[in-house]
Amino acid sequence: MKITAGSRALVTGAASGLGLALVRRLAARGCRVLATDVHDEPGAELAAIDGVTYLTLDVTQDVHWARAHDWVVEHWGGLDLLFNNAGVAAGGRIELTEMDQWQWIVDINLLGVARGCRTFAPMLTEQRSGHIVNTASAAGLVHPPRMSEYNAVKAGVVALSETLFHELRPDDVMVSVVCPTFFRTNLTSSLRGKDESARSSAAKLIDGSKVSADDIAAAVVAGVEKGRHIILTDRNGKIAYAAKRFARPLYYSMMNRAAVQMARKD
Repeated sequence: MKITAGSRALVTGAASGLGLALVRRLAARGCRVLATDVHDEPGAELAAIDGVTYLTLDVTQDVHWARAHDWVVEHWGGLDLLFNNAGVAAGGRIELTEMDQWQWIVDINLLGVARGCRTFAPMLTEQRSGHIVNTASAAGLVHPPRMSEYNAVKAGVVALSETLFHELRPDDVMVSVVCPTFFRTNLTSSLRGKDESARSSAAKLIDGSKVSADDIAAAVVAGVEKGRHIILTDRNGKIAYAAKRFARPLYYSMMNRAAVQMARKD
């Protein structure tokens, strides 16, 4: 799908990180953007972008999704791009992962995406056009140790996206799933878990990455315009996914080595 001036886009998790970077790129192309996040106010960086409307949207709340739907109908009469991007992070050994942490991350990272798709799929199929872009992670394709709940929800987003890719295709609606590895963002601010070693390792990988949120946003926009279903945004993700698909013994060796290294740090 070509992203052009006047394209109508809704972005969740838009106040920071990848969401903010996507809003900037879309606005720079002249798109009409409804930027949403859980906060009551957009924040200075988001508010400074011209041509962007802000709406509070907690992705775990059906009433918020209904309000976003009604806003789109009233002001635009339809939607071209839905970016289900909002997400949080958690990780650690399974015995240290409490069930309320599982529920928290499932509600936001998986059911938040499902709610967005469920809310806007009827609109897109009726107009027989549009593109849904769901942010998952390379962790949805490859599954390192000490990330069970994060891996599980991101794999769920990948599965949901593939299902809808086939389900909505007869109505000319495209679905993509974005699968980045670690990149610099504020995701560490939401990072939960009692496994201090796992939290520390994840924070170092995020904060020390050479890849920025804007780099990922550029890859997402390019992938959308090329009509890619799975959007692998960076070299590390491409290598890991290729190893799992075509060199399974090497992939298992990589995962085993990661598990041993983590155990030595405890």
